[in-house]
Amino acid sequence: MADPASDSLKRTPLHALHVALGAKLVPFAGYDMPVQFPMGILNEHLHTRRAAGLFDVSHMGQIRLTAKPGKNAAAAVERLVPGDIAGLQPGQMRYTQLTNAAGGILDDLMVTSTGDHLLLVVNAACKDADLAHIRQHLSDDVEIEPMFARGLLALQGPDAADVLGRQAPQVRAMTFMTGSFVMIDGVECYVTRSGYTGCDGYEISTPAEAAERIARLLLADDRVKPIGLGARDSLRLEAGLCLYGHDIDTATTPVEAGLVWSIGKERRAKGGFPGDEIIIRQIASGAPRRRVGLRPEGRTIAREGTEIIDAAGAVVGKVTSGGFGPSLNGPLAMGYVDRAQAASGTKLALRVRGKPVTAEIVPMPFVKHTYWRG
Repeated sequence: MADPASDSLKRTPLHALHVALGAKLVPFAGYDMPVQFPMGILNEHLHTRRAAGLFDVSHMGQIRLTAKPGKNAAAAVERLVPGDIAGLQPGQMRYTQLTNAAGGILDDLMVTSTGDHLLLVVNAACKDADLAHIRQHLSDDVEIEPMFARGLLALQGPDAADVLGRQAPQVRAMTFMTGSFVMIDGVECYVTRSGYTGCDGYEISTPAEAAERIARLLLADDRVKPIGLGARDSLRLEAGLCLYGHDIDTATTPVEAGLVWSIGKERRAKGGFPGDEIIIRQIASGAPRRRVGLRPEGRTIAREGTEIIDAAGAVVGKVTSGGFGPSLNGPLAMGYVDRAQAASGTKLALRVRGKPVTAEIVPMPFVKHTYWRG
């Protein structure tokens, strides 16, 4: 019997494939999405780390910006983000954030230059608001084309390069945070060497009608398994990567979030983006709180919202993401603590079900990134 609630949810171009593969589907960002497949979240996570996992990320928002005559698309985008977009060479990619007047983060996104236009990938839950924001501020400078119906596949893991390289040999030479137009099974796709797992891998933007065919082509390789949102979340947590709406939001600055590395050097000096005075001041003087990694003792899981307390029992922060790290065979978390408590090695406690659990602040990522930089 069909679930009436699922009728109101959007579906990606891979929905029928998910059903055929036996996925457990859940509502996510307005879409009916696979949280796991029959092999289960733990095995999906470990398989991605040792071979290759295929993720459906078609719910994300893809937007193309093309400069109007006499205008500069990169300079226009820099009015909204602190990243160095003007410095992008064709085929290069940047991670950055849309900021507000208080220095908070409206969304985080990827920006890639193809030479004649910019490709943006924004978060699924924010894509309509992001599109409206971009239209409000940039319509005089750029043609704005939402491509929300396109497919987007993420092939992640140590075997990803060989798997995709058998279909499109030129992807082997690509390095982390670069992109290129690539033919896969006779279909023009845009491929970036990037992802959200900490592993080497690719994201593949496809026409909607070709998404399932390309997914099946990749899954025909025995090294590739379908992976759901559950393992995607545990993989990105081990990699120390932020999840919008949890680890970063409109009340969090990039400095507090430990994302200063994503702010262009010249932009730190000259500003020119929303919230620049606050962000530049925090870079110089420090933010009042910082995002940190936490390793709880024992096997207790500290979920989002768990209070972080000091030796005196005072609340000094909160967990924003927490769970079990299959690669570490133990619990891990990230959250925000007062600046005075943020040094690695600091012993704190997590108040789980009313009881304190000892935890130590540790460097992130929890699991070493394996991006291929050439």
